Amino acid sequence: MRTSRRFFLSGASALAVAMVANAASAQDVIDDILKSSARGNWDDQFDARASEGGKVASTLPIFSLQTVAFTEQAVAQYQNIVAQGGWEEVPATKKLQLGVDDPDVVPLRKRLIISGDLAQSAGISTSFDSYVDAAVKRFQARHGLPADGAMGKYTYAAMNVSAQIRLGQLQTNLERLREKAGTLGSRYVLVDIPAAQIEAVENDRVVLRHTAVVGKIDRQTPVVNSKINEIIVNPYWNAPVSIVRKDIIPLMRKNPDYLKDSHIRLFAPDGSEVDPMTVDWSTDDAEKYRFRQDPGSGNAMASVKINFPSPDGVYMHDTPQQSLFGKMMRFDSSGCVRVQNVRDLVTWILRDTPGWDRQHFEATIKTGENTPVQVVNPVPVHFLYLSAWSTGPGVVQFRDDVYALDGASELQITSSL
Repeated sequence: MRTSRRFFLSGASALAVAMVANAASAQDVIDDILKSSARGNWDDQFDARASEGGKVASTLPIFSLQTVAFTEQAVAQYQNIVAQGGWEEVPATKKLQLGVDDPDVVPLRKRLIISGDLAQSAGISTSFDSYVDAAVKRFQARHGLPADGAMGKYTYAAMNVSAQIRLGQLQTNLERLREKAGTLGSRYVLVDIPAAQIEAVENDRVVLRHTAVVGKIDRQTPVVNSKINEIIVNPYWNAPVSIVRKDIIPLMRKNPDYLKDSHIRLFAPDGSEVDPMTVDWSTDDAEKYRFRQDPGSGNAMASVKINFPSPDGVYMHDTPQQSLFGKMMRFDSSGCVRVQNVRDLVTWILRDTPGWDRQHFEATIKTGENTPVQVVNPVPVHFLYLSAWSTGPGVVQFRDDVYALDGASELQITSSL
């Protein structure tokens, strides 16, 4: 999966050189932009046709064969952009937004036109009007950013990644798509790690999409291909050794009542319960014990755990920290995947399991009792790493290369700001 930086850049450069030979016969996009007529009135109404591309939202699965075809088109589009000189950086010195009249809006307009987020007919001017506002929101949606229309540091950073680097990112991820697309089955769950997003797919259509929280850079969510075979309602949480070592032991040194307050019990290897007050927390001896948190509202997995065989011991689950789903960068777990609106996903997974409709599922949660449920017709689950793809003509999606697998440091935006 790793791609060397030298290969990444040399591949993109070679393609750019190859395209130059045909540049004279291609439409000179950059030249046309420079010659565009001035425009920008504050009373301009929003025009849904102000974008050259299609809608960003789609029910097309990320790992579908159609996505492969659209991504191949995106590669050709970016080859053409690179061959014609790419785009210039937009000065990242001001918070540009709707209503602003500023010279820096001119390079912003040019950048948005080149990437297809703003129609060429919108023209070049210093006005940040409704057309530019809609184009910035579209750009943000394509890059997994909050679509607020304001030019903040993350939007500038994503916008100022060069066209050549973006081309290389598309080529790297196209190979990942080709390897897996069309092989995941007719009904499956996909976790796209860089996007921190989950798709429930059925018959080549996304029927549910969920925001996720995935692993931190130093506690990465692994690539997984398995089958969901068990749902645990009101689960116990057994803390992995990594969390015991990095989190729980240091917390116990600061607050001896931490385990008691968190409803976490300590068990010896023989299964007997251990009094935390008898443990020497100044050492790492506690790592030999099992830390089990009782079910309840404060449980680290909250209402439900989604289980499947995994060599890394990862799983999907609910969380009491719902505010995490509102964060822009959702790389905050110790490797497992937290799921927003997880009860909708579990209901879909248990569809073929007799007696487990939504009503019974919700009633079981209210009992507070630990209840394992074996899934009839286990559902395939795939944790995959894809940071660039396309789901329609002109709809090119990019995400941060959070685990540095794409081969270019410029794509690790999250860790650089």
